[in-house]
Amino acid sequence: MYRDHRNARMPRPLHRPAGVRADLRRPPGPAPAPVPAPLLLLYPLPAPPAEILAGRRPLLSREKMGSRSASEEKAGSRQRLQVKVNEYKENQNITCVSLRPVQTTVLGKTPKVYLVPFSLSNYKSDQFKHPKSLLNKNSNNEFVCKKCKKTEIRKTCRRILTPKMEATSSKTESTLQKSSLDVCTESNKRQHKSTSDTVIPSVDMESIQNLDSDEDTTLGLSAARLREMIKKRQPPESKRKMPKKRENGTGCRRSMRLLKVDPSGVSLPATPTQPTLIADENPLLPPGPLEMTPENRDDDNDLFKGFLQTWAEVSKTSIKNTEKELSSIKNYKANLNGMVINEDTVHKVTKGPILSVALHPSEIRTLVAAGAKSGQVGLWDLQLHISLLKQTHQSEEDGIYVFQPHSQPVSCLYFSPANPAHILSLSYDGTLRCGDFSRAIFEEVCRDERSSFSSFDFLGEDASTLIVGHWNGNISLVDRRTPGTSYEKLINSSLRKIRTVHVHPVHRQYFITAGLRDTHIYDARHLNPRGSQPLISLTEHTKSIASAYFSPLTGNRVVTTCADCKLRIFDSSCISSQIPLLTTIRHNTITGRWLTRFQAVWDPKQEDCVIVGSMAHPRRVEIFHETGKQVHSFFGGECLVSVCSINAMHPTRYIMAGGNSSGKIHVFMN
Repeated sequence: MYRDHRNARMPRPLHRPAGVRADLRRPPGPAPAPVPAPLLLLYPLPAPPAEILAGRRPLLSREKMGSRSASEEKAGSRQRLQVKVNEYKENQNITCVSLRPVQTTVLGKTPKVYLVPFSLSNYKSDQFKHPKSLLNKNSNNEFVCKKCKKTEIRKTCRRILTPKMEATSSKTESTLQKSSLDVCTESNKRQHKSTSDTVIPSVDMESIQNLDSDEDTTLGLSAARLREMIKKRQPPESKRKMPKKRENGTGCRRSMRLLKVDPSGVSLPATPTQPTLIADENPLLPPGPLEMTPENRDDDNDLFKGFLQTWAEVSKTSIKNTEKELSSIKNYKANLNGMVINEDTVHKVTKGPILSVALHPSEIRTLVAAGAKSGQVGLWDLQLHISLLKQTHQSEEDGIYVFQPHSQPVSCLYFSPANPAHILSLSYDGTLRCGDFSRAIFEEVCRDERSSFSSFDFLGEDASTLIVGHWNGNISLVDRRTPGTSYEKLINSSLRKIRTVHVHPVHRQYFITAGLRDTHIYDARHLNPRGSQPLISLTEHTKSIASAYFSPLTGNRVVTTCADCKLRIFDSSCISSQIPLLTTIRHNTITGRWLTRFQAVWDPKQEDCVIVGSMAHPRRVEIFHETGKQVHSFFGGECLVSVCSINAMHPTRYIMAGGNSSGKIHVFMN
């Protein structure tokens, strides 16, 4: 509440309300009648009496009751109020109205409102209880004949105050503790709103005075009373009426079979429930040797027997030439340029993605072996396949034989260096088998159902001893000369996982393992079953490592494939406490979920060059020199439209075979 001290003595003229712009032009015609300003009632609030400050219950002053002598003054005030209300009704269409207070006296007396701050926690039920004499006050001189009107005013007051109480019921305690100035301002606003919304033709002063007294009494009510009033105003919750059940009605029909009742009404005996067995997706194959029976050929046993006999004889005459000197890069590039691919050298060999590829070391025939994710091992005789394709009555499947020696992915596949008629395969199912062409069986070399194998390599030149890596980080030594299929020694390495294992070609006591992010070199002579520490650790990798291999002839280089899109080449000519990093080749190795991970391998004929698949378009297979320079790229055009993740080179001939993630083999040859 505020006052205009500058215009306290001189009331503001009523011919133009404040807020209306003076520069607005009038429409032509006679001047409109002066518009009076809207009525704004101001109630000055005096200081609270000593009773409130002392904490006692305030008593209503008898001055409010009035006397007979003040009736004339009340009648004059009623007439002035009627005039102001009529003027406000006539000027409701004014767009700009001044809200500046007008020094106009409407009521003869100023109603007083006293608020006492209190807390609900310290409230007592009889602390602010008003006597009935005050609530039912009645004057013999003025209010005897107006009892009904007083009741109507009280109902109007309750109607006005009830919405406000409902809106502030949750904050009752804080509202009652506001300052007197805020309460007075809020009361003025509520009175102004009720006057503008409701049209009251005439109000007598006795009713206004009774309204003031009832308002004083209502504001002094306790919070408990307010809650009761709010609860009474809340609408009852509508409950859904449940339909009455029919006592004698006919129920719905039910199946007697589901109720386990026979047609005569006799209950059937309960049938014993049998436990459901969950079939394993990849059950382990039975232990022991398995017959080498092709899955893709049901007939032509004579042709298959001839195939096995041919390769058994070819393996005897195969010549192993490891002392061949390296050719120059110029001659090597010229030979690589002569390698081509055509439709006859591309074929689907296995059912699922290919995880391992091996080439038979024969000089006269070409035999490609592939290990698949489904546990299959496929053999492809290119010369037999091409010769049979020229005959019109032969099928395209001729020359390809698929076997199932494992139940899980075949991650490693090698032809035996001592006897090429033996092909050894390792699988995730914890088995290591040797396929013998001469006997047409798959022998079981090692079996461990509690662990999963990841990779293996020949520890001896005669292929009698093997070193096997496990996915849980263990290393096992296997001797094929001893009876049984168990390992000789199990070593706990310092790696959590082992992906690949490779033996040094010259100093065969050393082998290298590729783990999650570290590559370790161990000495097989100092392996401890309880735990072995590596001789050398290569910690330059920042992400997962896919493979690590020694160079095939001298072992002076190590190539690693990492998921950080880098191929790293290390100098391992002197195995000491540290192996220096020579070259880092930037290469995209992100194959995704559905493609087999890249593994960079050395060319057995040229140990300073590595072969790796590529994600570039058009699809290709790339060869890099140890210095990081690109030597050659194999393009196949329409014959090579997929990514060859796993690749292998023939040890003596210029033949390269690459496998993709759909089971196809692509062969580049002269």
